[in-house]
Parts: sequence; structure tokens; C-alpha cells
Amino acid sequence: MKEQKDWEDQVKNLLKAELKKRGVTYAQLVDKLADIGVSETEPNIRNKLARGKFTAVFLVQCLTAIGANQLSLD
Repeated sequence: MKEQKDWEDQVKNLLKAELKKRGVTYAQLVDKLADIGVSETEPNIRNKLARGKFTAVFLVQCLTAIGANQLSLD
């Protein structure tokens, strides 16, 4: 059975993989989020991903901003 940390790591790695797959840096993500009306800073994004603790809303905002229309949980 997964612990809370395991779930956090899975979500963190999922978002990082989607960014890497598309070649999107944190700085570019800031710009892409701004394009959809979401205000974030690069240090905030870096910290959220390092901790692995962020809301589902933030995850969906990031995925939308980078054009990730499908997601595999494997």
C-alpha cells in the first residue's frame, strides 16, 4: 500500500515528465501559465515540484498550459 509520500512523488514525477517530454523549462512554464491567466513565479514552481505538494488545480493548470491533453498514470 502506498504512503502519502509515494503519492506525492508520483504526481511530482508525472508533471516533471510531461514538462520534460515537451521540453518546457520552469521559466517557460511561468510564461505559459500567464498566457492562461495564472500568476506563478519560477521559484514557486520549483519549490512546489521539489516538495511534490501542490493542488490538483495547479496540476491541471500546468498540464493545460503546456498542451497536455492526455495523461497516463503508468
